[in-house]
Amino acid sequence: MDDDQKGEEMEQVIRIDEARIKDHLGEMVRGTVEEALNAMLDAEADRLCGAAHYERSDGR
Repeated sequence: MDDDQKGEEMEQVIRIDEARIKDHLGEMVRGTVEEALNAMLDAEADRLCGAAHYERSDGR
């Protein structure tokens, strides 16, 4: 096996698909932002209602 063939094999082993990586990172960021926003909305709703989610209170 000559150096050219070894180089071609290594390219196939170390191939990085940048588009897939960017898509995956984008999904992770979207998911994280969605979770953070939902947590903030839940906390605001709890504060406005004076009770936590599914909690009962006299003022509610």
